[in-house]
Amino acid sequence: MFLRVIGRPLMAKVKQTTGIVGLDVVPNAREVLINLYTKTLKEIQVVPEDEGYRKAVESFTKHRLKVCQEEEDWEVIEKKLGCGQVEELIEEAQDELKLIEKMIEWDPWGVPDDYECEVIENDAPVPKHVPLHRPGPLPQEFYKTLEAVQSINGTPAVSSGQSELKA
Repeated sequence: MFLRVIGRPLMAKVKQTTGIVGLDVVPNAREVLINLYTKTLKEIQVVPEDEGYRKAVESFTKHRLKVCQEEEDWEVIEKKLGCGQVEELIEEAQDELKLIEKMIEWDPWGVPDDYECEVIENDAPVPKHVPLHRPGPLPQEFYKTLEAVQSINGTPAVSSGQSELKA
């Protein structure tokens, strides 16, 4: 009886390494996650109820908290959540708390109804810092190879001048 009650927690599996450089094992990860998820649910209350961000954060945080409260074993928690190792979940929860703080500071839901944003038309000049992502013309060898392949298949070949008209 003694071994069943007292010995089982002592014989619990201990993770040796996360296998991720710079990410140390957290021996009490379950308790840390429960505390972080509880704090997240408390802090997200400042965000208005009808905001999508709050709904999303509450939804996945409640689910993760429930799994952590129901399961004792870190391996089962990782398997049920399917979102990585518990140490990674701890980092995600810490990052979410930082983001909640920033979202409250930025107040994106506090935009007045009469606010008008600037619309950039298609013919407006592109600022210098914005890359155009327009590839240069294809080399002539490409068109020769394409012509050879298409002549074998019996489909009409495209000349280099025709492709520039389509672009």
